[in-house]
Amino acid sequence: MSNTSSPAIVAPNVRDLGDLSAILADWLGQRIDGVNDLRIHNLSYPLGAGMSHETILFDATWHEGGTEKTQGLVVRIKPTTKTVYPDDLFVPQYQIMQLMHDHGAVRVAKPLWFESDPSILGAAFFVMEKVQGRVTVSYPPYSKSGWLVDTSPADRRALWESAVSQLAAIQLVPVAQAPFLELPGGPDGFDQEVNRWQRFIAWVDPKGERTFLRDTFERMLAMKPANRPEGIVWGDSRIGNMMIGPDFKVSAVMDWEQPGLGGALHDLGWWLQCDHNQTIAQGITPLEGMGSREETIALWSEVSGKSAADIEWYEAFACLKMEVLAVRMIELREMPDSVKNAEAGRRTAALLDRI
Repeated sequence: MSNTSSPAIVAPNVRDLGDLSAILADWLGQRIDGVNDLRIHNLSYPLGAGMSHETILFDATWHEGGTEKTQGLVVRIKPTTKTVYPDDLFVPQYQIMQLMHDHGAVRVAKPLWFESDPSILGAAFFVMEKVQGRVTVSYPPYSKSGWLVDTSPADRRALWESAVSQLAAIQLVPVAQAPFLELPGGPDGFDQEVNRWQRFIAWVDPKGERTFLRDTFERMLAMKPANRPEGIVWGDSRIGNMMIGPDFKVSAVMDWEQPGLGGALHDLGWWLQCDHNQTIAQGITPLEGMGSREETIALWSEVSGKSAADIEWYEAFACLKMEVLAVRMIELREMPDSVKNAEAGRRTAALLDRI
């Protein structure tokens, strides 16, 4: 049986859910035609996930044409304080979800309404359909504690195959359909992704004091990979950002807060690095049924139709991104001394030594 450690609320901000219920009831009542007696209930924050945005789950019940209807919904609120990322991509986040939903290859929660008026909840927000399922939370690690530990190897295999296939299916959506994801850095998507993280480093290190991190980044640029297939970047590609249905298949790919046009292999590299961090890096044996690194690369390549050559560089780049994010998270939260005192760039440099 699994460890009984329970995940907690990790949202950047929390608010009075009673007040939120009244505000949402009034707001939704103006957007759903022909409703009467609209009531908001079952409000809750997700546990063990959702560190970058305030996200609240709820149900709406109303009468329409003499019939009672209930809809599960989610409100996602733009962060205005304690922002994790320097780029404001809240609108593109909603747009990429619309694109993925309309295209159909990738399962996402259906986006319903976008509200730009900050006076309602203190910031812009959007509402989407609630998707039923479970999430493999990262805190505590899903390979050490939680429902996935108690799942059979056969069901874990089905989950893994569905998750990697959905990750790869993002690459079936043409980049030409997502011009709204263009970022600074020039016309090439790969260069835009590199520039995004160059600006991120400048943001977290305005005085240029983290010389090792900056030197490691320059070393990465000197080793740019030859294989740079175009593709949409999900941004936080990991199994913990997928909703898993009762059939152990992905019911929704979630958390699109940092999308881009940087290329197909950025997401695969991030996925592999996240899986490593959740298992081997913590001394945890990967669960039986969950595919190996080699199996993940093979299935992703088969479904996406794209070569994973030079994936080692993208894994190292993902590691560097995580080290930059760690610098920002140290600023935002109390962190253990082992994290505070770690030299940013060291893990990435070790990976570059192996390429």
